[in-house]
Amino acid sequence: MGKITKLFWVLLFCLMSSQATASGGYGYGYGLGYGQGYVGMASEKFVTGIVNTATGFVELPKNIILTTQRDSIVHGMTIGLVSGIMHTVGRTVIGVFDVATFLIPTPPSIQPPFVWQDFSVESSY
Repeated sequence: MGKITKLFWVLLFCLMSSQATASGGYGYGYGLGYGQGYVGMASEKFVTGIVNTATGFVELPKNIILTTQRDSIVHGMTIGLVSGIMHTVGRTVIGVFDVATFLIPTPPSIQPPFVWQDFSVESSY
C-alpha cells in the first residue's frame, strides 16, 4: 500500500473515531460535533463528503420504497427507479465535490446530510 493511501486511511479513521463523533447530534446542517470554527466546519464537510460518496447508492432503494409507499408498486418500479438513479448520481457527485472543496467550509448541499437520516423524506439539493 502506498504512503498516500495509508495516510488517507489514518486520517479517515481519526475523523470517524468514536471521540470525534460521540459529541453532538446528527441534525440538519452542521452539528456533527466537530466544533465550531474553520477546522471543525472543514472537517465536517470532508467527512460528509466521503460518507455521501460512499453511500450514494442507497438513494436507489430509498426512492423506490418511498415512491411505492406514496403511489403504487408500478410507480415505485418505474418512476421510483428513475428518481433513485438521479438521486444516487446527485448525492455521489455532491459528495465528491464536498471532498474536493472541503477547505472552503460551506453548509451541506443536501438535505438530509446523510442518506439514512429521515429515510422517509426525499432528498433535496
